[in-house]
Amino acid sequence: MMDVTIQNFEAEVIEASMTTPVLVDFWAPWCGPCKSLGPVLEKVEAAYEGRFKLVKINSDEEQQLAQAFGIKSIPTCVLLMNGQPVDGFMGALPEGQVKQFLDKHLPAAEA
Repeated sequence: MMDVTIQNFEAEVIEASMTTPVLVDFWAPWCGPCKSLGPVLEKVEAAYEGRFKLVKINSDEEQQLAQAFGIKSIPTCVLLMNGQPVDGFMGALPEGQVKQFLDKHLPAAEA
């Protein structure tokens, strides 16, 4: 998991998504549901062992990025592949639902 700003967005999100799906977590320090979703996302990222990259964007500090993605409420997660948003979800989902969301898009784990 890494924090992304407008300065490193192109490299860490757009370019990275050309080879590995990137899940962008839009959050803010004052957001209660964000505090519960963050650890779930980090746990899933570890469990998936590199099948996707997790990045976090503080929507208060990076309003330009939040606006570019049309973020209306947080937490909102957007999955990018090949430089394009392909799917997303709003709200703090439990671990099982986060995995179901990811499994629709990610290549299967290598046995």
